[in-house]
Amino acid sequence: MRPRKWCGLAMVVALTATACSGGGGERGTAADVGPPGRDGFPVKVADCKGVETTFAAPPHKIVTSNAAALEMLLRLGVGDRVIGTGFPPGKGTLPGDLGARAAKVPVLGKAVIPKEKLLGSGADLYIDTFASMGGMGGMGGMGDAPTEEEFAAAGIRHIYLASTACASMAKGPQRDLSGVEGDLTRLGAVTGTAQRARELVAGMRAKVAAVRTALADVPEGKRPGYFFFDFDAGTKQPMALCGKQVANAVLTQAGARNVFADCDGDFKPVSWEDVVAKNPDWIQLGIRDRGDAAANAQAYDQAAQFLRTFPATKDLAAVRDGRFLRIGSERTTLPGTRTADTVEEIAHTLYPARFKAAR
Repeated sequence: MRPRKWCGLAMVVALTATACSGGGGERGTAADVGPPGRDGFPVKVADCKGVETTFAAPPHKIVTSNAAALEMLLRLGVGDRVIGTGFPPGKGTLPGDLGARAAKVPVLGKAVIPKEKLLGSGADLYIDTFASMGGMGGMGGMGDAPTEEEFAAAGIRHIYLASTACASMAKGPQRDLSGVEGDLTRLGAVTGTAQRARELVAGMRAKVAAVRTALADVPEGKRPGYFFFDFDAGTKQPMALCGKQVANAVLTQAGARNVFADCDGDFKPVSWEDVVAKNPDWIQLGIRDRGDAAANAQAYDQAAQFLRTFPATKDLAAVRDGRFLRIGSERTTLPGTRTADTVEEIAHTLYPARFKAAR
């Protein structure tokens, strides 16, 4: 991601005057709007169109649109403030005790939260991952969304995760994890957990920096072509992962070359002829977590078997040689600290000799 182009769209938080200048790396996505008070408040957050929301104090009744925003809040240590979520994480999706804590959060919708239920939830903050609400575009058409006026009438402030919600509006591709880092930083500021957010971001940066150092001398033209196969999006017409999607940053930082990085937007339907023409060196079998290890393994097997038997793909070298990565869709295409873990996993798979000493 190129911060100078992205910052005009990203959420604005009163944090640091150098957030968009980068200072030697493609880092922040926040812009300075003046110093916060002694306790960190007030905090101003702007949506993808620049409309600001001011927080005089941390919210205490939060609803999240999906598991990605919920996981961020759990890692920030404010899961007890979440009173509901849509698109809940499946059983076993989140590592460690995060899953147990997530299971305690009321499910307001197995998919998009119904409008009436969201507006009547009693929330004082709604965190939207895909800008599906309020006519922001992105994952539009996902149910009857409240308007900003209806959110205001219900006393619910409405903010977005910029790395996904603003992605389709950005002028350039996402090439590093600064968008995800910015989301964590903003949520930390809004919830009064800025220090914890800094720790999470530092951990992500350390992992990605180690990968970047190991691959520093690999020329762009020598990086292996990589196709993210979104098996759950259907097999009749493949869905290409484009440059503005978070996963493009994951692949880029892992030393891969996204074969569809040049398509505009975040996702785009393509043809199998397009995939074959790209002739990727590696294929990620991107499945969505089934909530069960055996079910996940079966889904990965089904995705691989489809590629091995489908006439258009069975003769691709990557398919013949079994160069598949079994990595879930969520931790590749959605923002969160685990995007850095995915960078590590992909890099270690593509360049095993360079990470042999680290094993």
